[in-house]
Amino acid sequence: MQTILGSGGIIGRDLARILPEYTDKVRLVSRNPKKVIPSNDLFAADLLNQDEMISATEASEVVYLVVGLPYKTAVWREQWPVLMRNTIAACKIHGCKLVFFDNIYMYDRDHLCPMDENTPIRPTSKKGAVRAEVAQMLVHAADKGEIDALIARSADFYGPGRQKNSVLTQTVFDRLSAGKSAQWLLSVDHKHSFTYTTDASRGTAMLGNTSDAYGEVWHLPTASDPMTGRQWIAAIAKEFDMEARVQIMPKSLMTVMGLFVPALRELKEMAYQYDRDYDFVSDKFNERFDFEPTPHLQGIKTVIDTDYR
Repeated sequence: MQTILGSGGIIGRDLARILPEYTDKVRLVSRNPKKVIPSNDLFAADLLNQDEMISATEASEVVYLVVGLPYKTAVWREQWPVLMRNTIAACKIHGCKLVFFDNIYMYDRDHLCPMDENTPIRPTSKKGAVRAEVAQMLVHAADKGEIDALIARSADFYGPGRQKNSVLTQTVFDRLSAGKSAQWLLSVDHKHSFTYTTDASRGTAMLGNTSDAYGEVWHLPTASDPMTGRQWIAAIAKEFDMEARVQIMPKSLMTVMGLFVPALRELKEMAYQYDRDYDFVSDKFNERFDFEPTPHLQGIKTVIDTDYR
């Protein structure tokens, strides 16, 4: 059996469809889990409660931690360490392998182009500091031999399914589809990688079922040669068969609007990812698994065909 912690998000839902290729039983765990395919097994649990976490992971061979907590620094500081500590404890008790779906917030902001698995860890945001802390908790447990674990990292992502936690979906796809101008933070002239969620989920499942992938950090498959913000908007507008209009949001406007829009207030400290090139490299994964990430234009077409037509 393989278990998905945080099964309600887009990566969790995709994994629920993919993992039956590798195991005869897939358990979905969240507060209110829902089946994605009929064969899924459901287990309702509060993952911040260690006893419930231990029960939820019993008899699991591989555990996937793909939880998406509310995008608030205070919540992350309070809940992420507890969540990671509980997951490690449960995997240690049951002898489960652990796959942690991570982001790149802990990387040094001066080394975002390019980023690979050896990019320096130097968080300069509050959220980045939390992510660095919990990743180190996992690495420490693995180094001590308490668990077998790996970290699978993704860039900012996009994909089909009207993803509420995708900046590209909310600021470009949704707005253009509604006849509004796209929005972009700070500058449209820098390159910005986006991981296609179907590739990220497939890659996560492949890693979890590859014995020699454990003990390492992996960048999930992401198309190379990222487009600039201007190019992303133009390509999405072209697929919608409409004019590419854009409203650039400077940091000063984020400050003002953040008084009324909490999501912008929380996003402001991560705005540096848009004032420089952001190039996420997944060569290690692509070469190891002979994987070809979904090209940008193909991904854009699939999103629009799936969600907007």
